Amino acid sequence: MEPRKTDVICLGQAVVDCISIGITQAPDQKLALRAETVRLSTGGDAVNESFLLTSMGYRTQLVCGLGEDYAGMILLEEAKKRGVGTDRISVIRGMDTPIANLLVNKDGGRRSVNSRSTMLSPYEPDPAVVKGARIVSFASLFRAPLDQKEIVCSLIRSAHEDGALICADTKLPTFRKLTLEDLKDVLPYIDYMFPNEKEAAYHTGEKEFERMAAILHSYGVKNVIIKAGELGCYVSPASSGDYSLPALPVQVVDTTGAGDSFVAGFISGLLHGEPVRRCCERALEQAAENVQHSGGVR
Repeated sequence: MEPRKTDVICLGQAVVDCISIGITQAPDQKLALRAETVRLSTGGDAVNESFLLTSMGYRTQLVCGLGEDYAGMILLEEAKKRGVGTDRISVIRGMDTPIANLLVNKDGGRRSVNSRSTMLSPYEPDPAVVKGARIVSFASLFRAPLDQKEIVCSLIRSAHEDGALICADTKLPTFRKLTLEDLKDVLPYIDYMFPNEKEAAYHTGEKEFERMAAILHSYGVKNVIIKAGELGCYVSPASSGDYSLPALPVQVVDTTGAGDSFVAGFISGLLHGEPVRRCCERALEQAAENVQHSGGVR
């Protein structure tokens, strides 16, 4: 087999984030909020992963849908500037590039506001866009464009048939609802899945990490790594017992992009052929670096 020209394909969300850091209530004004800083940043799971992996020296392709608007131009130009492969980005006339409002509390916790533009209508990636890489990362499973059964199944099958390792980061649904049962035919093709604790609880209906992982394994997912924020991660490998790893002790400024940084760190370990535990250690190191500054990636 010829060597693959791409190390990682990152497919999923691409957004511009408006991030308000240090949200507090203004004194004597019930409807007014104050922030220490307000800034714009490129964001979205696929964007953050592709930027980080490219900065590590890996050959990375970004697959996403953008509108012919100012936000889309920002994302496309930033990807090119960073050396990310942009040949598989679709720029669609009449489509709005998503912009997210992120409200970050002083403890680093955050809330987000998403509009219907996150549905990405009418973007439907062709199954061919996931071919030719060592690893395909479905960076925002259960969010557009990965929130429609036919699209998700065709893309995962295409990556599997091409012989790629398949990773899947997950999201909570917004405007469309897709379930594990909807994807039961292709979940056995997923080598590594990375839900956070809230996403794992939502999609499995369970409260304990062990049961969450067991449900995902029952659908055929091989390795389950549950991101648990300040608790680190819960690891349920395919071939050994479950265990937990602690987060690194750092000062948290903003958790935006921490999960994406975790996945990028893990994928870097896979590209080096490292075992799951070492991949998780890389992931936790990347997440710790990320939360010490505001925005998705530097």
